[in-house]
Amino acid sequence: MQNMLSLTRSCIDDYSMIQPGDKIAVGVSGGKDSLALLVLLAELRRFYPNPYELHAITLDLGYEDMDFSPIKELCEKINVPYTVKETNIRHVVFDIKQDPNPCSLCSKMRRGALHNKAQELGCNKVALGHHFDDAIETFMLSLIYEGRISSFRPVTYLSRADLTVIRPMLYIHEKTVANFVRRQELPIVHNRCQADKNTKREDVKKLLYELEGRYPDLKKHIFGGLQRSPLPGWNKDDPLGE
Repeated sequence: MQNMLSLTRSCIDDYSMIQPGDKIAVGVSGGKDSLALLVLLAELRRFYPNPYELHAITLDLGYEDMDFSPIKELCEKINVPYTVKETNIRHVVFDIKQDPNPCSLCSKMRRGALHNKAQELGCNKVALGHHFDDAIETFMLSLIYEGRISSFRPVTYLSRADLTVIRPMLYIHEKTVANFVRRQELPIVHNRCQADKNTKREDVKKLLYELEGRYPDLKKHIFGGLQRSPLPGWNKDDPLGE
C-alpha cells in the first residue's frame, strides 16, 4: 500500500492534479484499475495536504446480470459515496449501430455519461484509472494506426463540461496494480463486453510484450520520451499544456 500511495502522490504532485476543496468523481468500472484508484484516493484523502472529497460512479452499460453490490459494500467500507448510473450504451453500440469496431463509440458514450453524472453530483474533477502501461499503449496505438505522436494527458481540462480529468496512477505499472488488487482482495466485477480482449489495444499489448523480450527498458524509455516530448500536458512544469 505505501509504495502505491507514494507513486500516486508523486504523480498528483508532479502534475498538480488536486487542489484544496476539489470534489472528485472516480470512474469505477469494476475492473482492477478503477478499483485500485478508488482505494488509493480514499486512503490518500486521510493525509494529503490539499483536502478533497470523493464520489464513486459506475456506469451500468446495460449488460444482464451485472451485480455492483460488492463495489457498493467497498465504498461503504472506505466511506465514499457511490452512484450507479444506468445507460443504454450496450444497446446503442451493439444492437443499433452494429459497428464492427465498437470501442471508439462505446468509449465516447461512456465519457459523456460519466461527465454528465459528475456534473450532476457537483464534482469539478473526474479521476480515471489509467496507469503507466495504458499511456504507452495509447502512444503506440496512435503511432501505428493513426500515424500520430500522441497519448492522453495526465491532466485534461474540458472547457465545455467545465471538468478536469486526472489520471493519478500514471507512475504505476499494470503488474503492480494487479498485485495490489489481489493482495487487498478488491471485488472485481468482470467485463461482459463481447469485444473484450479482441481489440487493437490487445494487439499492441502483445507487440510490446514481444519487444520487451529484446529491449527490457523499452516501456521506461517510451514513458520518459513522453515526459520529455513537447506533447501538451506532459511537461510537469505545465500540466495543462498552456
